[in-house]
This record gives sequence, C-alpha cells and structure tokens, in this order.
Amino acid sequence: MKSILNHLSAFKTLTQEQAHDVLFNIAHEQYNKSQVAAFLGCYTMRPATVEELIGFQKALLECCTRIDLSEFNCIDLVGTGGDCKNTFNISTLSAFVLAGAGLKVSKHGNYGVSSGCGSSNVLESLGYKFTAEQDVLKRQIDKTGICFLHAPLFNVAMKVAAPFRKELGIKTFFNILGPLVNPSFPKNQMSGVFNLETLRLYNYLFQKSGKRYCVIHSLDGYDEISLTGGCKIITNEEEIVLYPEDMGFKTVFPKDIENGATVEDAKNVFLSIISGEGTEAQRSVVLANSAWAIKTVRHDISFEDAKQLAIDSLDGKKALGVLKALIDM
Repeated sequence: MKSILNHLSAFKTLTQEQAHDVLFNIAHEQYNKSQVAAFLGCYTMRPATVEELIGFQKALLECCTRIDLSEFNCIDLVGTGGDCKNTFNISTLSAFVLAGAGLKVSKHGNYGVSSGCGSSNVLESLGYKFTAEQDVLKRQIDKTGICFLHAPLFNVAMKVAAPFRKELGIKTFFNILGPLVNPSFPKNQMSGVFNLETLRLYNYLFQKSGKRYCVIHSLDGYDEISLTGGCKIITNEEEIVLYPEDMGFKTVFPKDIENGATVEDAKNVFLSIISGEGTEAQRSVVLANSAWAIKTVRHDISFEDAKQLAIDSLDGKKALGVLKALIDM
C-alpha cells in the first residue's frame, strides 16, 4: 500500500488492475486503518478515473455474495448520494410506489454516510429486518413486489469500508460504486448521480451492461429528479433535459423537499408521504421519479401512462399497502 499511496500522492492514477487489487485487499483487511483512510482520502482530492472505477467495480463484484432473483424482471432505484442536499428518501419511496404499481423491485441501499439518513436507516426505523437469506428475499418480492438488499450484508468490501466512510463523513468513490454493485444484478436500473461527470460515466458503463437504464441528474446538483429546475436524463433511447412543466409538475423550492435532522424525523416524513399526507411538492417529486422508473421497465408506454400508474399507486394507497405487507412479513 505504501507504494500505491506514494504513486497517488505524485498525482498519478491507477491502472484498472491496480485499482482492483487495492480494493480487493482492502476487503480482505490486508492494510492497516491509517493506510485505508489515506487511500480513501486521496479520492476526496480528485475523482476516480474510468479505469480506476472499473477496477474498483470488478473487485466489489468479486467480493459480493450474489442473490438469484432472475425469475423476476427487477428494477433497482438508487442514487449515489453525496449531493449534500438532505432530501427526504425519494428513491426509497419511489421503490414502494413501483411495487404498488405491480413492478418487481430489488432495492440496494446502505446507511447514510454523506447524508443523515440513507435508505437502510429509514427502513430499519420502520421495522424492516435486513437479511441475506435468498429464500426470504424471494418470498418478500413474490408476495409484496419488493425486497431490500442491505449492502454490507452482501459485500465484505462495503462492510469493511463502512467505519472509514462514516468517520470521514464525506462522499468517496463508494458513493459512485454503490449503485453499480447490486448483488441481484437487476435487468433494469434507474440511478441518480450528483454531477454531470458521473452521469456520463454511468451512461458509458450501463451501455455495456445490457440493462434497461435511466440515469438522472438535476442540473442544480441533486442526484434525483428534484423539480427544482432542469434535469438531465439519459436512457437507452435518448438524452434530454426536462423541466418540471415538461412533466406536468410545478417547480418546487429546495426547502420543500428537505428531510428532517434525525432518522426519526426522516421516518415521519416517509410515513406522511406514503400515507398520502405529504405536501404537493413532496408528492410531485416522488411521482416524477416513480414515473421515469416505471418507464424504464415499461419502455413501451408513454411517460403520461407511467405517471398515471404512479399516481394510482401512491394516491390509491397501494404503495402503503406494500410497505405494511413487507413489514408484516
């Protein structure tokens, strides 16, 4: 590791093979804590290159415990985080809206690092029990339409890195990697990213993956469709910039979609929205993200039809029914 750190401190980059080997060794605890912290710190000074990220991704996929959900045409909705916007748990709420609309969701997530409350935090606070047992997860997705894959249970590298990420408290390359290493390898994916550079990177990687995909970035910095302004969207078919009115929504203010300060606050916001008691701004943001996710899987239908499916799920309390069924299981 010393030679790698010297190499990086000289403003040099790693080859794909070097990046793979370092992360693989981190996962297997071959380095001391100071070395790992220093390595992660190098990438707070500059973004990882495409070659480095591909190497990191390969190492994470080698380290992960795979789960076979291939009988379901699953989608994952997950953002990179790291946008420092403290929004409520939009992608997690959208995941339940999709399940309520009849789609199958294998949601990959983790505890919040650069944000106060990640998807794992809010689901755990609602009473969901994390598991890596394939039979249990298959029953959940079969009966309710959704299961949740808590990243550290499936990937030793994520587990080993978690304490360092928490202590650093800022985004690292793990933010970029998280959405790329869902252990169920879903055939469909909608991912939000925190900058245009990562948007391009994801498009490049997804083009080679064979997935149906949708990558989104709101131009004012959000890793989701925030409706606070324009949003860049790249799918298998198109690359467009849309504004709220283009999707039939009003522009919202950043404060309208902020989360609470604690996990308990986030849980209350989550329950309010899924129960149909959220604000119009909160509802609109969930519907916009849900509609694009539905269209990612059902690419044969119009955006308006996808939006109506999302409305029926959220306003008709179908998403709430999915949440209750999942917790009951």
